[in-house]
Amino acid sequence: MSIRRIAMWSGPRNLSTAMMRSFSSRPDTAVSDEPFYAAYLARSGVVHPMQDEVLASQTQDPHQVAADLLGPVPGNKSIWYQKHMAHHMIEGVPLDWMDNVTNVFLLRSPERVLASYAQKREHVTLRDIGFAEQAMLFDRVADRLGHAPTVVDSEDVRRDPRGTLGALCKAVQIPFIEAMLSWPKGQHPDDGVWAPHWYGAIFNSTSFAPPDDNPTTLPDHLRGIADQARPFYERMAAHRQ
Repeated sequence: MSIRRIAMWSGPRNLSTAMMRSFSSRPDTAVSDEPFYAAYLARSGVVHPMQDEVLASQTQDPHQVAADLLGPVPGNKSIWYQKHMAHHMIEGVPLDWMDNVTNVFLLRSPERVLASYAQKREHVTLRDIGFAEQAMLFDRVADRLGHAPTVVDSEDVRRDPRGTLGALCKAVQIPFIEAMLSWPKGQHPDDGVWAPHWYGAIFNSTSFAPPDDNPTTLPDHLRGIADQARPFYERMAAHRQ
């Protein structure tokens, strides 16, 4: 059986869980939720909500995580969708396994990311939202491929789920199916243990929400972070589907 492993690189508050829900609705697809999270917390010293629960829920050895991601696919499925946070890939976390998966980059404007993230954590830094790290991984993949990898913008998904997901599926060489457009309400068995803190809106959803076209207003300290993140976002967004 031909196996397709899709590593979806994102930052927090970036439609990443809704995209995981979309792929989990496919009968041919297994999903994994941020498998490097515990390794990141253990190595970085950063303290997140539900810290102890996250550390206890996954292996903290990033080399073991990488090996597992290239191992047998859960449930013997033909597609393995792996949801990753770019900022988890700190020094000491291997990157060579990325050469054996299909890497896709999921974007959202830094202003909207920050407006959402600040509702969940009081103190925010540029590193917390992962744009610089995402751009570093993007460059690594582009250098290996000789061209830009697939880029998807979350606002495009929300504005035209069928068309954007169809283009994504074509890019990663899998068929689009209608089941990707909806999912059951509530928690999913493959959600990380941290889901109750971060995934409240997803628990109450059954499909992609329409885009929010209202302008985003940020306080000055968050505006400064958005300004730092924007060049990374724009460079990757130039290659969006």
